[in-house]
Amino acid sequence: MLYKKENKIADLDKITYEDFLKLQKIFKDNKKSKNGKDSYPYSEMTDTKLEKLVDIEQKINHSKFDKWFNNSIILDEKISIFLDELLKKEGDYIDIYDEEDLKMKFLSPIFVDINFKNENFRDFYDHKLTYEADKFIFNGKTDFVISTGLRRPKKPYFFIQEFKRREKDGFPRPQLIAELISAVELNSWKNIKGAYLVGEIWNFVILEKLGKDKYQYYISKNFDSSDIVGLKNIYKNLLFIKDEVIKMVDAGI
Repeated sequence: MLYKKENKIADLDKITYEDFLKLQKIFKDNKKSKNGKDSYPYSEMTDTKLEKLVDIEQKINHSKFDKWFNNSIILDEKISIFLDELLKKEGDYIDIYDEEDLKMKFLSPIFVDINFKNENFRDFYDHKLTYEADKFIFNGKTDFVISTGLRRPKKPYFFIQEFKRREKDGFPRPQLIAELISAVELNSWKNIKGAYLVGEIWNFVILEKLGKDKYQYYISKNFDSSDIVGLKNIYKNLLFIKDEVIKMVDAGI
């Protein structure tokens, strides 16, 4: 138990680790920016918090993904062999690895092979993104973002929220949605794409801005990265994004 005496916390030597965690949570929950706005980290975003801040709703319409998923991309034999060998080597471990192991052992080889980098943009990992709205602030570090910039992200185009644990309390979906909201507002766009994964399962997302602080989003069917067909489709979907970002950057969008 903590007591206040003359505006000071007494019995500091009796503070337990559980007390420390409670104080830390209180500090985070009440953290304000210099202008008094509440600040919400992406890593702590939940559906409940998100719905209190913006008008957002999930819609069901799988045809929204037709252009994206029904692309004409054909994987050559070299890529097919690479994916098959990667799955044989790591497939049985996807559900065993913790988040960092999953990134390094399974996801990183895929991202490196696709190569989300040219003279205009690249993939960034664990970089800060901040969006300040009229009444709140979204901030924190993003797992993966394709963005213009060399040393730091400048204009974000696509996010992947990587997650190992089974989905709990809406994570990592609302984390990704908050990042996508930040991006459409920072870029003055009407829509943006992203993806999140929980273990071996990937879901792709399209977010649309409808008005001020009003949005809707669509979630794709599950793509199972532990299955070779699912893994190849994930790879093709990411290649489509790479090509789309190239066209958008070249067009100055």
